[in-house]
Amino acid sequence: MCGIVGILNLKTQNPISEDLLTRMIGIIRHRGPDESGIYLDSHIGLGHARLSIIGLKGGGQPISNEDGTLWIVYNGEVFNYVELKEDLIKRGHRFSTQTDTEVIVHLYEELGPKCLEKMNGQFALAIWDTRKKELFLARDRVGIRPLFYTRANGKFTFASEIKAIFMDPGVRREIDPESLYQVFTFWTTLTPRTIFRDIYELPPGHFMTVKEGEITQKAFWSLPVYAPGERWKGSFEEAKEELRALLIDATRLRLRADVPVGAYMSGGVDSSLVTAIISKNFNNRLKTFSMSFQEKAFDESEYQEEMQKALGTEHRQIMVSNDMIRENFPDVIWHCEIPLLRTAPVPLFLLSNLVRENQFKVVLTGEGSDEIFGGYNIFREAKVRHFWAQKPESRIRPLLIRRLYPYIFKGRSRGSSFFQKFFSVTPEDLYDPFFSHKVRWNNSGKNVAFLSEEVLAGLNGYNPLASLAGRLPSQFLAWDTLSRAQYLEMSIFLSNYLLSSQGDRVAMAHSLEIRLPFLDYRVIDFAFRLPARWKIKGLKEKYILKQASEGLVTDAVKKRPKQPYRAPIKEVFFNGRSGDYVEHFLSKESVKRGGYFNPKKVGLLVNKYRKPEAMFSSEFQNMAVVGILSTQILHDRFIENFPGRDVPPVRPDKVIRA
Repeated sequence: MCGIVGILNLKTQNPISEDLLTRMIGIIRHRGPDESGIYLDSHIGLGHARLSIIGLKGGGQPISNEDGTLWIVYNGEVFNYVELKEDLIKRGHRFSTQTDTEVIVHLYEELGPKCLEKMNGQFALAIWDTRKKELFLARDRVGIRPLFYTRANGKFTFASEIKAIFMDPGVRREIDPESLYQVFTFWTTLTPRTIFRDIYELPPGHFMTVKEGEITQKAFWSLPVYAPGERWKGSFEEAKEELRALLIDATRLRLRADVPVGAYMSGGVDSSLVTAIISKNFNNRLKTFSMSFQEKAFDESEYQEEMQKALGTEHRQIMVSNDMIRENFPDVIWHCEIPLLRTAPVPLFLLSNLVRENQFKVVLTGEGSDEIFGGYNIFREAKVRHFWAQKPESRIRPLLIRRLYPYIFKGRSRGSSFFQKFFSVTPEDLYDPFFSHKVRWNNSGKNVAFLSEEVLAGLNGYNPLASLAGRLPSQFLAWDTLSRAQYLEMSIFLSNYLLSSQGDRVAMAHSLEIRLPFLDYRVIDFAFRLPARWKIKGLKEKYILKQASEGLVTDAVKKRPKQPYRAPIKEVFFNGRSGDYVEHFLSKESVKRGGYFNPKKVGLLVNKYRKPEAMFSSEFQNMAVVGILSTQILHDRFIENFPGRDVPPVRPDKVIRA
């Protein structure tokens, strides 16, 4: 995996600053510490920081086609590059490296944007056509790899991380209040927006062309939701075998590398299944990595040890203490470049460091399974509430939801009446496009009340739900309840939070590439062809996947209660320590200076957490605390004191001046 940057003159041919280009590479060098390179002509400058994984020798970028008319910088992997290369050779293309990068530039030369339909991988790329004077940008189907851009001062600038764009002093740095409202509602921004004003992200499954000052954007893939008549026609047993075969092949492709490949083992079904597939089919000397927690309520090490013993992997584990989360939280905000409402990315940041300390550059993980096979409680909650809506006066049906969230509704104040009111439902709610997520968003959105009067006035009645409603697919309301819930979860939470703040960003902070077999587009397509009852049977989540894992995953892991991945909050930030950044950024003076939040309301919230009885603070108040603190840190790092750290100069290993 790598980091890419670029600057394109939109109208005039002003010289591209080589110094700026190398500083842009320098600030994201964590994404690619092995090599660097730049391409410069009178129109464009391209830069690349390489993490060498495939084609270790001679794979430095930028790379061109045979006659040097197409130049590419690329972040990612195309796992079926071997098969694509064989076909291109038959068509007369010649190759000088063993990289998948060179395959892409020839595939683009052959097919243009349609090349993306052939690529099975995770990528963000930029190709410069010297003849057409056209820049082509693209991002993988589900958004595993990031790509940001802005248009300012007659230039189009792009990069793998926003901090690289901010190295240009001509680009203003400002937090967008509407984006902040989105974060406090959806836990992230709605693509293409980012938390920063006028900085955008290319949506997953899209490509963009920039030519003569004109920018066009188009989708090449979307989530494949099928009508009942288009779904799987075979039996459950046949579907189970097909799923197993697909996962084995998706894993096989993601083991392609010229460096050792390890695996995460969280203790859940998903990572356990991926690990078992690798161990039993491809590598019986596999090295696995996991984390445990000081706070036992968040710890899953019992199940990790169960799978480790069953497979006999060589295992490494890090114990994550509350102090470790506290100490590393500001660094995680620096890498994630967005306010967080959870501390969950921090342990994954620490786990990534453990993997790199063990000399691994690549790990396979189980992310994506919950989204495509109905593993989240929010999917089961929607199913129960749909059932409840048929008899909204029932006092028995809502009790099914209590089984889903034992960790949220604690304490004497959380009685039956509160519970039923919290998840209340009417028959009319079934026609709400956000039926599955409205409870979550309405309650997390209440934390917008902590915003300052100035910010609220500036929002001028902005409604993030209305903004989201305007971008739903035209046929959205015709889909079944589970498909609608999956679409919302995958298009918002998966791509913008899970694959970013808990995925690419915390892994690449330590120059580590994660690979995700469940997000092979063939597996996604297959999962969406299955009937909902095979994914959630009664209240049994991921039913078909667990059946397909028979003989690979132990019964203890397969039958364990669902435990969403979380990390502690109160125990981290309100544990009696004082005098560090937490106290500083949550102080009345700091909150007032930032201007985003109401100092009085923040003060009352913080004082509540300092009391012993705050052990039973709600999940949404926890998110408010983390959101306020992370926004304050983001403002300090990116607005007031950017870059706030030394950016070592880069001397590119490869320089092409045309």
